[in-house]
Amino acid sequence: MGAMTTPETLAGLSVEELIAFMPDGNGRLNDKLGVELVEISAERVVATMPVEGNTQPYGLLHGGASVALAETLGSIGSAIHAYPARIAVGVDINATHHRAATSGTVTGVATAIHLGRSSTSYEIVISDDQGRRICTSRITCALLDARPPAG
Repeated sequence: MGAMTTPETLAGLSVEELIAFMPDGNGRLNDKLGVELVEISAERVVATMPVEGNTQPYGLLHGGASVALAETLGSIGSAIHAYPARIAVGVDINATHHRAATSGTVTGVATAIHLGRSSTSYEIVISDDQGRRICTSRITCALLDARPPAG
């Protein structure tokens, strides 16, 4: 995918503009999982993901798929907050799985807990189509100085 012109900030970009800016678009894992971004900002990131195709052998939503969704949301919020001076790298993630999902779509909502100079933290709540909490996750990202382009 071709990248768009380098923006001064990622804040205020549409979902489509952010995906166009990213070196690998939505990300290959997100494409495989069917993750679709709905809302993006440093303070709040929302996305959906189908249960179908993301299940473990017993037909339940795979916990790893929930964690991948959570990491995507927290990382995007962190990247928006950090850009352009810093880049975000995940350093810790945890998840508590509350109930199973066997069909439909889950929605993840990442809410910023801390937007600092050297780190960010988000709480991510993943719910099913009925609004029941499936998973609660928390991610912390370190913010590192962005390297100048090579060349």
